Formats: sequence, C-alpha cells, structure tokens
Amino acid sequence: MDRWLVAYDIPDDQRRTRVAGALEGQGDRVQYSVFEILTDPRALERLLERLRAILDPQQDRLRLYPLCAACSKKVISLCGQEQEPWWEPEVWIV
Repeated sequence: MDRWLVAYDIPDDQRRTRVAGALEGQGDRVQYSVFEILTDPRALERLLERLRAILDPQQDRLRLYPLCAACSKKVISLCGQEQEPWWEPEVWIV
C-alpha cells in the first residue's frame, strides 16, 4: 500500500464536490482541499481515471505527492482536530 497526499484547487463548485466525493472513500480529509490516502497501485490508477473524467484541465489543479512511511510518521499537526494515526493496517497470518 502506498501513501499519497492529494491537494487540489478547483474553482467550480460542482466539480470540486465530485472530486471530494471521489477522494472521501480513499482516505482522510486533512484540509478542505487536501486528503491523505492509502492505496495500492491498481486502485490508484482507477482513482486517477475517475478524477481525470471529472477535472477540467484548463481550470483545475490537482496534485498527488507520494509519502514514504518514514515521512508520514514525521507529520506535525500544530492545531486542528487530531485524527487516529494514519498508518497501514497490520495483517497477521497464522
């Protein structure tokens, strides 16, 4: 599973709402237009296809930044509602 920070600036209310809806099931909303998601490569590609179908490349901006596990543990939150730790789930096979 890979961690990503997704940030967007979309002037159209309808498109912005649709993008937020596509991202809400993928991870945590940390700011109005910023999400932290945890996904595998195939699911990420499906998400990107969905986002491309929504976005207007002439008006909208959306960026995905990869976050390594070590970097995500160093996130500093100075204020705002604290969320549960955002880590990859543990899986035990016995």
